[in-house]
Amino acid sequence: MAYSDAQVLVERRRIPTPKFGYYAFFGRRRDDRYSAPTFFFLVSITGLNILDSLFTMMIIDMGGWEANPIVKAAMDAHGDNWWVWKFAMVSSCLLLLCLHSRYRLAKKMMVFLTSVYLAVIVYQIYLIQFC
Repeated sequence: MAYSDAQVLVERRRIPTPKFGYYAFFGRRRDDRYSAPTFFFLVSITGLNILDSLFTMMIIDMGGWEANPIVKAAMDAHGDNWWVWKFAMVSSCLLLLCLHSRYRLAKKMMVFLTSVYLAVIVYQIYLIQFC
């Protein structure tokens, strides 16, 4: 049987991409990955959110009160586990920001939220040290 010059087409979709293969961790194209600044801002907001919860608990134990009415309502509703609710809410919002991180407004929001959280943390440190 002679070899034909016809192209042999192989259906590439018959075999699914492995869940834990090379492409699952490193991506196939550049568009599949997130940038380093996006990762930095998302991790920073998460870390500052955790610090905000810890410092808020410290300030309340020292006789202070919560100024944010939404978090105050969560404190009243959930008691000592209010920080779980706060972490879940902020994390779900960060997930949305991550999914929309290619848009200019989402990038600006990440920078803005990091700045606001940083200002809140600095203010809380001031309250803990001097009040």
